[in-house]
Amino acid sequence: MGKEYAEPRMHTAEHLLNQTMIRMFQKGRSFSSHIEKKKSKCDYRFDRELTSVEVVEIERRVNEAIRLDLPVSDESLPREEAARRYDLGRLPEDAPETLRIVRIGDYDACPCIGVHAASTKELEGFRIVSSSFAGGVLRIRFKLGA
Repeated sequence: MGKEYAEPRMHTAEHLLNQTMIRMFQKGRSFSSHIEKKKSKCDYRFDRELTSVEVVEIERRVNEAIRLDLPVSDESLPREEAARRYDLGRLPEDAPETLRIVRIGDYDACPCIGVHAASTKELEGFRIVSSSFAGGVLRIRFKLGA
């Protein structure tokens, strides 16, 4: 859960990137992100820089999810049930008892209050611009477009 984002396509890409990082490295979702229309970034707790092969694989997996034109939907769950199924670690203390879960096809699902694209095809493509590692934090900067 986090702040609302003005750029639905980029925010949807953040979800895809987060799930890809979980699947590849089992390190969890980003703990911090800055989502903008032209370029965005996500920070992960990590132990090293990404290899060039890993960067290519992350891009490939995110772009495959985009190509599949996965629908983006949401559902409401009681907080207790959501806690059994999802990590609520970033949930603010004043979060309501009923949480909104955003689902991207069968690729990703998590609590979120942000605005999203209607389907992944709207993203038109994903590219990692750069990544860096310092002090246990891996930062990935990315853009959208063909």
